[in-house]
Amino acid sequence: MLRVLKKFRDIRYFSTAALPAPDTNPPILYAGIFINNEWHKSRSEKTFPTVNPATGEIIAEVQEGDSADIDIAVQAAKRAFKRNSPWRTMDASQRGVLLNRLADLMERDKKYLASLETFDNGKPYSASYNVDLAGSIGVLRYYAGWADKWHGKVIPADSKIFAYTRHEPVGVCGQIIPWNFPILMMAWKLGPALATGNVIILKPAEQTPLTALYIAQLTKEAGFPDGVINVVPGYGKAGAALVNHDKVDKIAFTGSTEVGQLIKQNAAISNLKRTTLELGGKSPNIILQDADLSHAVETAHFGLFFNMGQCCCAGSRTFVQSKIYDEFVEKSAVRAKSRTVGDPFDLKIEQGPQIDEEQLNKIMNLIDSGKEEGASLVTGGERVGDKGYFIAPTVFANVKDDMTIAREEIFGPVQQILKFDDLDEVIERANDTDYGLAAAVFTKDIDKANYIVQGLRAGTVWVNTYNALVPQVPFGGYKMSGHGRELGEYGLEAYTEVKSVIVKLNEKNS
Repeated sequence: MLRVLKKFRDIRYFSTAALPAPDTNPPILYAGIFINNEWHKSRSEKTFPTVNPATGEIIAEVQEGDSADIDIAVQAAKRAFKRNSPWRTMDASQRGVLLNRLADLMERDKKYLASLETFDNGKPYSASYNVDLAGSIGVLRYYAGWADKWHGKVIPADSKIFAYTRHEPVGVCGQIIPWNFPILMMAWKLGPALATGNVIILKPAEQTPLTALYIAQLTKEAGFPDGVINVVPGYGKAGAALVNHDKVDKIAFTGSTEVGQLIKQNAAISNLKRTTLELGGKSPNIILQDADLSHAVETAHFGLFFNMGQCCCAGSRTFVQSKIYDEFVEKSAVRAKSRTVGDPFDLKIEQGPQIDEEQLNKIMNLIDSGKEEGASLVTGGERVGDKGYFIAPTVFANVKDDMTIAREEIFGPVQQILKFDDLDEVIERANDTDYGLAAAVFTKDIDKANYIVQGLRAGTVWVNTYNALVPQVPFGGYKMSGHGRELGEYGLEAYTEVKSVIVKLNEKNS
């Protein structure tokens, strides 16, 4: 995934020759509720629309799951998790085989899935194909390799006992994924949970349910037993039912801090179920005066504007040292003005629409607050086109720490550039936030880089790069950016119960 992100950043967009032509109107094959390897209508018989954000037009009506459907899915998952079920008695290496089969099927249907993701989400097809699909397939293959290698240990102890640990699955796992990276976040959730032998009820975001539903059918084709993977689309009511269900053992959530707080509270009330939460961010990106300026400008641009700014780890507070501040602002404005915005199926387009009208209005209100509070609007700040949810790449200069745009997560294509003088000052200001998901520093001085890295309170710190993610490296936040880690070996721990076994050894008869 790191390779494709670097490639995406460096050449800005992919040529037609590098990609299969997208299907600009992909057929909608699945819009139901997937439980026990079968498709169902909702018990309420309600549906909800999913919308193409590039046009504002309805793509399809999707079955609307609620608490009744969640309960049916939980019962199916519980049956699949019974001690003598095919899933529980399966050799661990076979779980890895199934994950690799799923990755193979996603590879086979990569063009269709990328087209469907762009249709439902609005991100450029070039990113859907080369970043989201490639990254998701890589994550599944990575965790396929862990399936028969995540195990306990024999522990040296008293000679009269034999002690060891077992790594056992947590059980029924509710997984709630966001709309900004639907396929990728599904892979991040499925991979470690399935590798460790858990069963799943996954709730996709109501804005972007279509690729999750198609991948659900692929899990059946791959050979996962009945009830192991269930997908229930719907609104927040379905997510709340999953969190509150007393037979769900774990919740994994990626989304807003506000919803994460509610999940944490309700998970404790229901049955003290364990949670992992990957939440919001207001990540500092620190540019020192000795940095390679052209590289820093381009990478800071990528770190903020990638995915239309709809990244929890976006470098949305760009701190630039005073000596190079004006030049950095000037070059950043030039780069933002050259950013191509439009039809996400056009291979020359870098930026598609925001996810929906609600998000667009939120971003525009925050842009207005920046102007009202005295920040300098250097470029952008307006809608693009007369249909869909497009916003011009926007750059603010002379931003102060107490401004709304410097404190609230915008989740849109709005870059805020702040000025600093010395290292201790910028570390303190960078940490002056409720969030702590990611950060970055750009410098040619490794001593300064290490000094800043050790001072920052963030789960991921990049040096001279941004958005570099690989399956082997854990990802997660400090403070109100959540807790727990996804990806890497650390991602397996959240889906594992550790059982200690102590056996009395028979003493030799004298």
